[in-house]
Amino acid sequence: MELFEGRPPIKYWRRFTPSLISRTNFVIACLAVIPVASTAQQVVHAMVGTVSSIDSAAMTITVLTDDGNELNFKALTNNKIPIVMDKAFRASLIPAQSFQAKGTVAVVLFFGDGFDRTAVALRGIGPGPFTKTIGTIVRFSGRDHFFAIKDDAGNEQTFKLAPDSIAETRVGAVDGKKFEPDTGDQVRVTFALINGTPTAVFIYAM
Repeated sequence: MELFEGRPPIKYWRRFTPSLISRTNFVIACLAVIPVASTAQQVVHAMVGTVSSIDSAAMTITVLTDDGNELNFKALTNNKIPIVMDKAFRASLIPAQSFQAKGTVAVVLFFGDGFDRTAVALRGIGPGPFTKTIGTIVRFSGRDHFFAIKDDAGNEQTFKLAPDSIAETRVGAVDGKKFEPDTGDQVRVTFALINGTPTAVFIYAM
């Protein structure tokens, strides 16, 4: 018996027109993207400010920055969302949904941007007062927990790294103990005088 029962095989293959093949390839491409998008990990970043408002019912936190801007964050409630963050570091912080210290100067660990920021956790950085300065890294010692910067005027200043410091780096937020800048990196340092020593509590790599 003929496979196509007398039909020329060419008629069967003509059904696969270029437009049909194009549509098929498009569907396959979409299906291939879905698993990647659904499992994409969120990179966690850090910023510092004063917690000006906490709405426990709406699960939102408002943070006032030094330049007067108010940033709104949704508190993370879905712990199944995959995020890029060291587990030990995360465990040392207060989960955003549990943070209640209104009026505290704190580092906020979050993902997202614009009007869609989600706060993962926070850490209060103490009573202050705090000062900010910008400069370029000229020396760093991870073993001795200090670094030095030089500002635009050529003035050099040395900082001790606080044991609970946090750094925002090019790859996201990290525990200050894992902050490893290169000479020449520009940073903004938030610090306080602790026992007379300038001590960095938050470092932002610019």
